[in-house]
Amino acid sequence: MIDRGHYAEALQQLDGFASRTPVPAGVNRLRGLALYSENKFAQADAAFAAALEEDPHDIDAAQLRGLTLFRLGRPTEAISLLESATTWTSHTRVDPSYVLALCYLETKQYDNARHAFAHQYGFAPDSASAYLLTARMLLRRDNLPEAQLLAQKALEIDPRFPLAHELLGEIALAQQQLKVAIDEFEKERAINPLEGSVYDRLGDAYIRAGEYNKAERAEQRALLLEPSATGPYILLGRALMGNQDPAGAVMYLQRAEKMDEKNPLTHWLLAQAYRSLGQLADAKRESEMTQKLTPTN
Repeated sequence: MIDRGHYAEALQQLDGFASRTPVPAGVNRLRGLALYSENKFAQADAAFAAALEEDPHDIDAAQLRGLTLFRLGRPTEAISLLESATTWTSHTRVDPSYVLALCYLETKQYDNARHAFAHQYGFAPDSASAYLLTARMLLRRDNLPEAQLLAQKALEIDPRFPLAHELLGEIALAQQQLKVAIDEFEKERAINPLEGSVYDRLGDAYIRAGEYNKAERAEQRALLLEPSATGPYILLGRALMGNQDPAGAVMYLQRAEKMDEKNPLTHWLLAQAYRSLGQLADAKRESEMTQKLTPTN
């Protein structure tokens, strides 16, 4: 019943079993799983705690309680449970190594986080791969200084390690250090010349620096390598607008719109391009679409 999403019905039956003395084995764990699936994390935590009191070696209950505590914003308490239950079981729904790594990040235990991510992916814990993966996760959580240190460590281990310079470029771009970002993306291009995302990010950096011709060339290269991605089409539109070519911008932005009609940035840029061309009705339509698609928050 739980696997089929019938949580309320499952809880009705499980609550009946839970009223017995003694409580049948496994009931509290299943109650916790049903409650967790309904996002009732505080109640789920109590159920998993009861399951572990009954059987301290219940790996499923330990994993699930660790995950619940993480969702409750209590990563410090979750760590010991997840450390004792990192192997997959029949009830594992999220990789416990991943959640454990996130708990380590939350508590600033970066070396332990690196080891947990390495375990998840099968990397050596002190490899360039482990350092760069952890750096990417830190960047995702807006921890730029620590992400930068770990990406640099990956390059110390292997100076030609793919995507490390790209990550450093992303960090520099986030800090508006445009010259540094361009330099890092160019270094990545020399190492990894067939990675489309490198040209896309390089083009973005050139746009922000006002070097629209270089941006246009970079995004054209990105398109050849990543023809199904909308980013290069959108950035080409921005570069062409910067070069005072709204008609050319419209061509690429219309393509991006067909690929993803719910992206408000595309409609916003189209509104600007149409306005520059004097197509005011089209500009008004795209402005209204931008407002409709842009979240109020």
